[in-house]
Amino acid sequence: MTDSSSPARILTPTVRVAIVGAGPAGIYAGNILSNAIAARDGVTAVEIDLFESLPAPYGLIRYGVAPDHPRIKGIVNSLHEMLDAPSDAQGLDAERRVIRFLGNIEIGRDVSIDELHARYHAVILATGAIRDAALDIPGVDLPGSHGAADFVSWFDGHPDVPRTWPLHDERVAVIGNGNVALDVARILAKLPENLRSTEVPDNVLAGLEASAVTDVHVFGRRGPADIKFTPIELRELGEVPGVDIILDDADFEGVDPATAPNNQLKIMLRTLNAWRDRPENRGESTGARRRLHLHFWHAPVEITGTDRVESLRFERTAPNPDGSVSGTGEFREYPVSAVYRAVGYFGSPIVDVPFDARRGVVPNEGGRVDGRPGLYATGWIKRGPVGLIGHTKSDATETIAHLVADLDAGLLAEPVETADILDLLAEREVEVTTWDGWLALDAHERGLGAAHAHTRERVKVVPREEQVEISRSAILADSGASAR
Repeated sequence: MTDSSSPARILTPTVRVAIVGAGPAGIYAGNILSNAIAARDGVTAVEIDLFESLPAPYGLIRYGVAPDHPRIKGIVNSLHEMLDAPSDAQGLDAERRVIRFLGNIEIGRDVSIDELHARYHAVILATGAIRDAALDIPGVDLPGSHGAADFVSWFDGHPDVPRTWPLHDERVAVIGNGNVALDVARILAKLPENLRSTEVPDNVLAGLEASAVTDVHVFGRRGPADIKFTPIELRELGEVPGVDIILDDADFEGVDPATAPNNQLKIMLRTLNAWRDRPENRGESTGARRRLHLHFWHAPVEITGTDRVESLRFERTAPNPDGSVSGTGEFREYPVSAVYRAVGYFGSPIVDVPFDARRGVVPNEGGRVDGRPGLYATGWIKRGPVGLIGHTKSDATETIAHLVADLDAGLLAEPVETADILDLLAEREVEVTTWDGWLALDAHERGLGAAHAHTRERVKVVPREEQVEISRSAILADSGASAR
């Protein structure tokens, strides 16, 4: 009789899984899956391929986190360890637990989902959400109205966005009360000399040095007690040199930190209250070159202008007993010539994969994609762009548990193609980048930083073709380099 507490025996000796997306969601899923499968009876090898459309790994950690956030970017170290050397687990050594990074590959263009299914027991989608969510108000398409995701991609050196950004406006607005809105506002307000020590690309630094911005206005629909920031983000905002923070006392009427529902919110409300006592909020001149205005209880109604943005119109809101907000009938208009919409991210469809266009996710139940055996989802493409990086880890755990259960139950089809996917990609002349290539690009960027007039941790290489050339040259120079 079999011990019911032990895992079911898997008949296939080698488990092959493709993961689409090499950001935190995909890397966490690969690491959790590697450990989970390695512990099963009957498995002699686990082969996981991480497919990434960009030449480099890490997704939004590399291209969606502001360059002045070294503590948040520190998560790269743990992600690096997961990809660099899979650890031994219950007798299945590293040589039989391979996680390969395969970059510069677009699923649906270079290789199809069906072609992945033919070569792997399962496919996990971890493509995240990189587009801006829509803001449905008049004037949103006027020149000078920007999606925050586009701006973040620019200042993070994403290879597929323009190299320049229009920063010729003195008064700009940011709509949103989350961490992305705060990142956008901080980068707009921060003096460029205070970014020189970061990994900000040279073209971005040059653009920020030429910026005409003097006043940044941040607007939220709800009150101070409903902000979606994190305490560390808010505290960093108050530490930006040469920037005054302006608050309106009227926005804080009836707001008491002592009644906040959690400690995080109490800390943030106390921080905001402390800022209200700063000299700039008492009408005193501080000599600051820039000002950051935080507005609450403002619902955007219209972006006005003829040929481009000229102002932003809001309706004042007030709280309802159920926690929602309603318009008060009082309208305010602010003269600004640029608007940044930081109202959330939105997922993108994947060729030949079901997609919920309303929610911006792949429809699924606990990670199992609806109607597609062997296809799974994790991260933001699974549940929408909510939660922090820690949520991504627990989210991957749920998806992997279902994948392993399906494998144990014999529900996953055996691959019908045995040739390495790299052979197919080589036939199609796809310039694949690998882990060894990333290590070379990483070393190159760090070398650029060390050689900089102001010593920096790294200087990002921005053009895709240059990233690919550096990555592939390093591999071709060593014919024995592995693809891991």
